[in-house]
Amino acid sequence: MRSLRTGLSLASLLSGLAMLGTLLVTAPAAHAADAPLRDLADAKGKVMGTAVTGSKLTGTYGEIAGREFNALTPGNAMKWGSVEPTRGNFNWAEADRIVDFAEAHGQQVRGHTLVWHSQNPSWLTNGSWTPAQLSQLMNDHIALEVGRYKGRLATWDVVNEPFNEDGTYRQTLWYNGLGADYIAQALTAARAADPSAKLYINDYNVEGVNAKSTALYDLVKSLKERGVPIDGVGLQAHLILGQVPSTLQQNIQRFADLGVDVAITELDIRMQLPATDAKLTQQAADYKSVLSACVAVARCVGVTVWGFTDSDSWIPDTFPGQGAATPYDENYAPKPAYHAIAEALGGTTTPPTDACTATYSVTSQWNTGFTGQVRIACSGASLSSWKAGWTFGAGQRITQAWNATCTQSGAAVTCSNASYNGTVPNGGSVTFGFNGSWSGSNPVPAVTLG
Repeated sequence: MRSLRTGLSLASLLSGLAMLGTLLVTAPAAHAADAPLRDLADAKGKVMGTAVTGSKLTGTYGEIAGREFNALTPGNAMKWGSVEPTRGNFNWAEADRIVDFAEAHGQQVRGHTLVWHSQNPSWLTNGSWTPAQLSQLMNDHIALEVGRYKGRLATWDVVNEPFNEDGTYRQTLWYNGLGADYIAQALTAARAADPSAKLYINDYNVEGVNAKSTALYDLVKSLKERGVPIDGVGLQAHLILGQVPSTLQQNIQRFADLGVDVAITELDIRMQLPATDAKLTQQAADYKSVLSACVAVARCVGVTVWGFTDSDSWIPDTFPGQGAATPYDENYAPKPAYHAIAEALGGTTTPPTDACTATYSVTSQWNTGFTGQVRIACSGASLSSWKAGWTFGAGQRITQAWNATCTQSGAAVTCSNASYNGTVPNGGSVTFGFNGSWSGSNPVPAVTLG
């Protein structure tokens, strides 16, 4: 349960007023999890990573990236087209910046990606290469890039997206030029360049048990049997709202049973815009399902989100009309998805400072009694249950309550949600009321919410 504490005092209310003003009580709570996500993940022996843009690693973006995550993946900085845009001319500036930032913040780095059909330089894709030339180009690229960061990167996505949806091999520069064994060749070259890095094959739409994931499973099994170096599989998990595969944990487990690690490498969960409270609630449930599936399998090493803020997400440009796919909104405020991740990692969360408010009002008062009301509202967070408590300062007694179960012991009053109004969604509110008696004065007490 999320808890927050509020408190105010007012001068004694004048008797005989028919209607009194309202008292706004704002919760002074942390803006994120009670512990950073990386600490929660560390406690479970898991990675909680994010893809980042190196040039943005300053200010609020850099502060969140360093505080909340124990691993970074360069979103684009290590792709072939970024590091060698023209043949023999290299640009390592952004990749170096990310690696340096990670080392300064005690984070590991996931190298992404060495051999892929996309984001290659035009000189490579437009060239006419013999198989021998293509093989040499691939070997040299891997040796150069992996060698540059030898001993500094924990993992590499060596081969990215090798399969079609039906489980056949994707027709690419590499497959067409070298055959299916380009994968084994790339893995072998990466192992030679950095024997300590974990080597992965990474793909999308392989999160559940299906034709594509089975093709990946069969490939990994074959590579293991042949003695080809393969340490793990990456399930990208670019998911659609409400469509987390029901076989996700089963699929993670079957790869783990092959003797390889599994990582969720590029998690985001997109929705049709605009985002609504209902969609954000579903998204939180989806994030929690993915994290929980990984936590449940020992060889699932962790989860990386593909960008932590909607302002840095690839979704709107690629899927027009869709977005809001990450755990933070465009203004760096944590969404319900963030809190769901924390909960799946065993943490507790507190809503943002301005997320939940309690408005206490005395709506009427007469010579011996009064009617009070409390409205709990959230914007930017949600509550799954609540409890309001206060201590009367002048001998007041509650005589009747509605929309809450209220008890009083001495001066202390506790009101908890009814069975039907415990949830306060982001953007929603609940109200409960009570009648009470007073004599002499009726000061407004300080209220706590839990």
